[in-house]
Amino acid sequence: MRFRAFVVSSPFVLLMPVLAAQTPTAPAGNVQNGKELYARYSCYACHGYDGHGGAGARLVPMQMTVERFTAYVHNPRQMPPYTEKILSDAQLADLFAYIKSLPVSPAAKDIPLLARIIGERP
Repeated sequence: MRFRAFVVSSPFVLLMPVLAAQTPTAPAGNVQNGKELYARYSCYACHGYDGHGGAGARLVPMQMTVERFTAYVHNPRQMPPYTEKILSDAQLADLFAYIKSLPVSPAAKDIPLLARIIGERP
C-alpha cells in the first residue's frame, strides 16, 4: 500500500513547483510608500491621478508582473528611464503595489447614464 500511495501522489509532487509558479502572488510592496513615490516622481502628470492614462499609458488595470514592470521602468521605450540610481527595485515594488491598489474603471454598462445612452442607440 505504501508503494501504491507513493506512485499515486508522485505526479502531484512533481507538479507542485509548476503549480506554485503559476499561482499569482500579491504585490509585496508598501502601498503607502508607493503612493508617495507616485506623487514625488510626478507619475500622475502622464498617467493620471487614478492611473487611467492621459499623455502616458493607462496603468490600471496593471497587466504586467512586478518583475516586468521594474524592467520596463528601468529601461522604457516611451518614457524617461528611472534607473536603479533613481528608483530601486524595492521602491518600484512599492509603486507597483500602489498601482495595483487603484480601482479599475467600471464597464460602461455599469454606469447608469452611459447604459441609458447605449440603450437609446438605434
